[in-house]
Amino acid sequence: MSGFTLWLTGLSGAGKSTISQLVTAELEARGLIVDLLDGDVVRTRLSHGLGFTRADRDTNIERIGWVASRLARAGATVVVAAISPYGDARRRARAMTEEFAPFVEVWVSTPLDICIGRDPKGLYARAHAGRLTGMTGIDDPYEQPMVPEITVDTSERPPEESVRQVLEALEQRGLVPPAAADSPPPAS
Repeated sequence: MSGFTLWLTGLSGAGKSTISQLVTAELEARGLIVDLLDGDVVRTRLSHGLGFTRADRDTNIERIGWVASRLARAGATVVVAAISPYGDARRRARAMTEEFAPFVEVWVSTPLDICIGRDPKGLYARAHAGRLTGMTGIDDPYEQPMVPEITVDTSERPPEESVRQVLEALEQRGLVPPAAADSPPPAS
């Protein structure tokens, strides 16, 4: 199998990291070489020092897109989990990858009120208290994908069902081999 990039985008708390970790584990179990680029990890390792202005966010997404394009070109499967709030930046990341390999955008479309209720990092609470500005979905926009290849909403199903939906879509596109008949469903 040749490389490709699976790009999960959505609000903070939507379920991108959970889904990406489960998908990564399943793809590795199927014998693929997979690299997971989680937005929080990339921020500390590759984009340390960048803030949350639009220009800095765009630079962060450009860096992730460039790394993803290099890995996919070399035959790896790259799973990206990043808010990536701006459509133009996502389109540029797609263009970088598509020079060499397929790009599949997954919109984790979980509604804002559900994400606020989850608030795993306390960011929404800080934004509502006025201690954090530029919060995507609150006082900074999230531009939803216009034509994502896959859309999942984790408010309507457990993560395992979203993972199954993503994997089935990748199988249908011929990007991943089907699961072995005796393999268990993705674990949570």
